[in-house]
Amino acid sequence: MSTRRELLALASGAAVAATLPGAPAQASGRTGDTPRWTGTWAAAPTTVPPTPPTVLENQTVRHVVHVSTGGDRLRIRLTNEFGEQPLVVGEVRVARRAGTGASTANQPGSDRAVTFGGHTTATVPAGAPLVSDPVHLRVPAGTELTVSVYLPRRTPVTTLAAFAYQDNVIAAGNVTAARMVTPTAVVGQNLFLSGVSVASGAGAIVTLGDSITNGANAAANLNHRWPDLLAARLRAARIDRGVVNVGVSGNRLLHDPNPPAGSDAVAYAAYFAQSALRRFDRDVVAQPGAEFLIVLLGVNDLGHPGTTAPASEVVSADDLIAGHRQLIARAHQAGLRAYGATVLPFKDDTLGFYSAGNERKRAALNHWIRTGGDYDAVIDFDAAVRDRTDPLRLAPAYDSGDHLHPNDAGMAALAAAVPLRLFR
Repeated sequence: MSTRRELLALASGAAVAATLPGAPAQASGRTGDTPRWTGTWAAAPTTVPPTPPTVLENQTVRHVVHVSTGGDRLRIRLTNEFGEQPLVVGEVRVARRAGTGASTANQPGSDRAVTFGGHTTATVPAGAPLVSDPVHLRVPAGTELTVSVYLPRRTPVTTLAAFAYQDNVIAAGNVTAARMVTPTAVVGQNLFLSGVSVASGAGAIVTLGDSITNGANAAANLNHRWPDLLAARLRAARIDRGVVNVGVSGNRLLHDPNPPAGSDAVAYAAYFAQSALRRFDRDVVAQPGAEFLIVLLGVNDLGHPGTTAPASEVVSADDLIAGHRQLIARAHQAGLRAYGATVLPFKDDTLGFYSAGNERKRAALNHWIRTGGDYDAVIDFDAAVRDRTDPLRLAPAYDSGDHLHPNDAGMAALAAAVPLRLFR
């Protein structure tokens, strides 16, 4: 899911700029001399629409990333997974961020060079990611890092996470080491950056979903996405887990983006990412230290056909259940516990998703999630945020205004609905 306001901004170029199985063994942060790595932040990469991409040259992109769990060493994951040419990176540096909100300043003395095979420059092959060498920098849980990437050559932006809900910046020249930079553009996207991991035995929770997991309609720059708030609850309860958010606005369980020819959606649908079934191995299984999976998917499969996708892609409740069963099977095969979240109500939404038929399918899917026994546990998001007088609607206190996406209070209610015992 994604709001029309977000989509229009992207299209115009304004944006660029339960029964549990046996518990997994707890590992320490090191095995002999080899650290165990845990994902602490992630962004699922996508491709771009079939229009001329943004081009960067002799420019630095400074990202702000919110760390869920901490450590004394970290690694950066760059991505060129949708690029057709090698990505040349002139320098990457990481630092603890100073300030809050939209600040991109570095804390004095925390700046570190990031190397790849001992080199400060790197070439990321077309279609591939690149993981850095370990960087010695103490990273406190619940804080922010800046990750600055210098692109010396003409570089089309072909791989990105389109909905960051955090103001990142572009600056002229190689200013990766600067404590403060002067932006030439502010971007609500993550460019060529898809992950940060820390040396930790914490183990990671991967949240797989659509815009509700991605953070749509929550206040930007405040880390009010429900996975961020879940991470804060875990820290308060002294449960050390990484939380990596691979939600993507507009994402579907069963289908890739497929905008009807000539529709407005051609200008933005590519940002919705490949189907969850298709991206599962890259975005979930490959997360360092992944032990747990939370799935919140299905509403876009119901709502997109006939709006941003062809009507021929209409799905049944049985189709959705079969897709969820595939995610569960693949998660279990990879040694992850899989937790199913019920789909939120969306009666009278402003995007045209709601119909009596779609509501019947949502009800059938939620009934299966609650009672089918396939998931290792159930997280009842629907019950947490529905209107008590009209359960087919979001409660007014949790409604961002489009009757589909929760506001900040709704995000907090979702985070509060996750039983922490599932991660002990």
